[in-house]
Amino acid sequence: MGPVSEDLPVARRWAVGALLVMTFSTGLVDAVSFLRLGHVFVANMTGNVVFLGLSVVPEYGLPVVAPLVAMAAFVLGAFLGGQLSRFLGHRPRRWLGGAFAGQAVLLALTAVLVGTGVLRVGGRPALTVIGLLGFCFGLQNATVRLLAPRDLTTTVLTQTLTALTAQSVLGAGTGSLPRRKVASLLAMCAGAAVGALLLQVTTTGVIGLAAVLVACAAGLFALAPEPPPG
Repeated sequence: MGPVSEDLPVARRWAVGALLVMTFSTGLVDAVSFLRLGHVFVANMTGNVVFLGLSVVPEYGLPVVAPLVAMAAFVLGAFLGGQLSRFLGHRPRRWLGGAFAGQAVLLALTAVLVGTGVLRVGGRPALTVIGLLGFCFGLQNATVRLLAPRDLTTTVLTQTLTALTAQSVLGAGTGSLPRRKVASLLAMCAGAAVGALLLQVTTTGVIGLAAVLVACAAGLFALAPEPPPG
């Protein structure tokens, strides 16, 4: 299978918009995981690796099990994302629509389970929530990585920020227009800010909002025309 971006160009405005919506949803859910699930990330695995390193000093009170659960679930989600790409990548509309729709369903299920009290966001039951959310964003990260250019990763923005500065006219001067990079940074920050504000009222609502946004993005990709054969 050739590069998917050649078959379904992410340069199209609707696709860029859909990926920015997913970046916003990442900020929403990481606000939930960090502020309500015991200082752990479900989309940013770099943070979890650092937390594990810092946890060797018990006095800091940093979690050990939660980051491990998040990372294991993330890896499983990423594995599924790679498998979907392998078997459905030649049909981008079905692949992307299915992957993101599956993520939206899992997010919605998590919101329902939390909202009905089946799962709690405190104590041991929170590990199940962390696992479900980590799986969702492993799937998202793997799918987007196989689809999009490096400035639209939707989950990790270190490379985006590096490219924005190092390749700018003040740096190497080799970068293209930075609009998408800046938009990614703003979308993530805005999602985290909105998530933090809404968490003062509802945790379920924040996860549910993320599910709705990802479902909208899935719909856009699902309705995209299939590329011509060959």
